Amino acid sequence: MEQFDYYEILEISKSSDKETIKKAYRKMALKYHPDRNPDDKNAEEMFKKVNEAYGVLSDESKRQVYDRYGKEGLESNGFSGFGGKDFSDIFGDLGSIFESAFGGGFGFGQGSRQKESRTKFNPDYLYKLDLSFKEAVFGCKKTIKTRYKAYCKDCDGTGAKDAKLEVCSTCGGRGQVFMRQGFMTFAQTCSACSGSGHKIQEKCSACLGEGFKFVEESFEVNVPEGVDDENRIRVIGKGNQQKNGQRGDLYIMTYVENDEYFVRDGNDVYIEVPVFFTAIPLGSKLKIPSLRGELDLHIPANSEDGSRFVFNGEGVKDVSSKAYGKLVAVIKIIYPTKLNEEQKELLKKLHNSFGYESEPHTNLFDACFERLKNWFKPESKAKGRRKK
Repeated sequence: MEQFDYYEILEISKSSDKETIKKAYRKMALKYHPDRNPDDKNAEEMFKKVNEAYGVLSDESKRQVYDRYGKEGLESNGFSGFGGKDFSDIFGDLGSIFESAFGGGFGFGQGSRQKESRTKFNPDYLYKLDLSFKEAVFGCKKTIKTRYKAYCKDCDGTGAKDAKLEVCSTCGGRGQVFMRQGFMTFAQTCSACSGSGHKIQEKCSACLGEGFKFVEESFEVNVPEGVDDENRIRVIGKGNQQKNGQRGDLYIMTYVENDEYFVRDGNDVYIEVPVFFTAIPLGSKLKIPSLRGELDLHIPANSEDGSRFVFNGEGVKDVSSKAYGKLVAVIKIIYPTKLNEEQKELLKKLHNSFGYESEPHTNLFDACFERLKNWFKPESKAKGRRKK
């Protein structure tokens, strides 16, 4: 078994909880997914490792064994990762992992329960869609280009020339091999045939032994108003094509670009409003941009840096409830970095015009200074007389 650390592969710490592990897995699985990295062997290997890591760390009993004894402990306890498996077999065996990470309805792993129904690929697949801030907030139509898998008709999806398969000599066609540890016997997926029970004697020249071909297509998708990062859009009938000609579903995962002025937090939007320091004691009224136009912002006199002003209903439309979030304006007080001589004189005059109010520290610290002087006075003669 190749030596690599499961926590490092998912880029998490050993103290991570289940939710953190799931989120990390989802992020890494999307990054290295073969549909997003066609013909990339490095991404293919990383995808295997990511799935192997999640398969162990998401299972409490396997994780405990791994934390104490490492991979050797997993092997000796009858647990195995994905070492030695065919890449196509990973999809079939990881149904529960994808369903737990992405929710039900993906159809992953439907053929892994029985060897006879094992499939080369899953009917549903993921597609990453990048959106601008505006496209996500207001919705849009996007033309996307995808590559879906369709069973190879030349080999009936077997990957073998003339669909001729031979029984696996390692497992005798069972798809599993058995190992004994003391008085217990454990079953493992046969690495020679990846659990299919059969092996390809000669590869199909049409699909090079894959059992499927890629088909390119493009179509238009309606992106609803208010989608956010990692929202899913289901497109029925645009997934991979099965032997019966039916196609699964395409799941579009959205990724939204940041905006130069607005910061989004769910359905709420924040905007920073720079205010020059001279406007603070006087108060100010100014116009600020919103998602749908302009708003009047009234800043009361002597407002503090970081003060927030909320405009209800001026945020992003919620995809589910159709309600709108808030726009929150946060003021940032700006001070000059340089002053010319005239400006310095004006500020001095303004400062002096306030009289004693311009030096609030004076009255505050005078009493403190007097107390400090008493701390360091020599001991009084009266105190000395008391010692006689």
